[in-house]
Amino acid sequence: MPVLQANHISHQFDNGDMPFQHLSCAMNQRRVGLVGRNGVGKSLFASILCGEIAPSDGKVTLPSSFATYRQQPSELLSSNSTIAQFLGKDKVLEAIGKIEAGDSSEHWFELVGEQWDLAIRLQNQLREIGLPPRSDALCSDLSGGQLARLQLWQLFEQDVELLILDEPSNHLDVAAKQWLIEAMRSFEGAILLISHDRELLRQMDEIWELSGLGLTVFGGNYDDYAEHKRTELRAVERHLANVSKQTKRLEEQAQRNREKAEQRAAQGSKQRKEGSQPKILLDAKKDQATARASNRTKNEQLRQAHLQDKAQTLKSRKEQLENQRLYLADTQSSSRKVISLLEGVLPFGHAQPITLQVFADDKIHLMGSNGSGKSTLLKILLGEFALKRGELHINTPLYYLDQHFGGIDVDLSIFENLMQQCEGMQESDARTLLAGIGFRRDHVFRLAKVLSGGEKMKLAMLIVSHQPTQPLLLLDEPDNHLDLESKMMLATALQSYQGGFILVSHDQDFSKESGVTRQIQF
Repeated sequence: MPVLQANHISHQFDNGDMPFQHLSCAMNQRRVGLVGRNGVGKSLFASILCGEIAPSDGKVTLPSSFATYRQQPSELLSSNSTIAQFLGKDKVLEAIGKIEAGDSSEHWFELVGEQWDLAIRLQNQLREIGLPPRSDALCSDLSGGQLARLQLWQLFEQDVELLILDEPSNHLDVAAKQWLIEAMRSFEGAILLISHDRELLRQMDEIWELSGLGLTVFGGNYDDYAEHKRTELRAVERHLANVSKQTKRLEEQAQRNREKAEQRAAQGSKQRKEGSQPKILLDAKKDQATARASNRTKNEQLRQAHLQDKAQTLKSRKEQLENQRLYLADTQSSSRKVISLLEGVLPFGHAQPITLQVFADDKIHLMGSNGSGKSTLLKILLGEFALKRGELHINTPLYYLDQHFGGIDVDLSIFENLMQQCEGMQESDARTLLAGIGFRRDHVFRLAKVLSGGEKMKLAMLIVSHQPTQPLLLLDEPDNHLDLESKMMLATALQSYQGGFILVSHDQDFSKESGVTRQIQF
């Protein structure tokens, strides 16, 4: 019996758009990963599967007990709730405190029950998952990664049949991600994971891919899925080449048939003028030739239509399988020193003095746990924070890219962003460049606020690579909300970027594929 089952699920928005139709799935494996490009509707599909949103059509069958993880709610970050209150342990802890203070009311003893060691146990558990070992600490004082760990730990402590985890590794550092992997392995129930993190997806038994073509199931983990996609892409390319050959042969045969028909028609006209054959016989031959030509043309058109449909189907599948590419402007690399930090002490995080030399073509991966000061260092380089002490010299333009691509003005169009941020850019050149990354004709006038994460990334990298002076890139987890394809596209673009960058990322696969040449551990 499947843990989770969905039959013919469709969803329609109020404006009539339908992100998907007639999706069916059965969760027979204990660990299933759901993948797909940004904007395809993975989180919406997950919300339907867990009953948060009703589908326009179809039916979902859920287990009797399940829990769901979403990105941390903003109200927790701005509330006065303590860790104990969030975990629902505050009343028991209060009762233990009252009893220890001498209050022997029966009410407090009933609250405590057998949980006399809760304070010590909770302190140790919080320490083990990398959180402040004080249950009275405010949730609003936790970093994004710490808050994610707290929520995830609470979920894994529950006795449920199914966990639905939507991007659980966002904001997690390397140690926290490893804790998450171990927690997933130890969890006795089933897990449906929506993620772009290949390290997590390698822990899965089955991969579901949601695309414009529907829901496709692949056996095995992420590596098996990726290999299957590569194999399928090669097969699709072979089929496309064969269809192209058939289409060409059909066109050549049709041309030969037309030429023969024209020759026969010319011969008939000549015989009619010469009067060498009776008119009634020539008319009969003409009617027969016309009928044969009509049937032949219909057959050719049917075959052409069949081949066109087949080619269109194959092209659609190829588009889903093929990795897109982002081509950046070629610029000259340089090994001159552009940043010099001498005995610098950060205002937050890393307590030890930092000495760092950065050259123009350095590609640096800045590593460290949540709260160690990685993002703080980037903001010091940008001038947003000041060093407690030490010397900093910067001799290069900088360009900052974060996970939201905040350098893009969301109230301007795609075209306006490129024109305003690339000094000296000509309108015709801007249109050509935007067409190269998929923004053609009137699409260039779409407002940046409606772009997906992957689309913003492509625009941001296009802007970066067409600056008058080649900037050093400061990359603060730019891969955090990108789908797998966009993440790999960005990594390829960074690898080919002739300038340098300082990258903050917890995704080891992404950092390696970005062409990192140095690693610095905080």
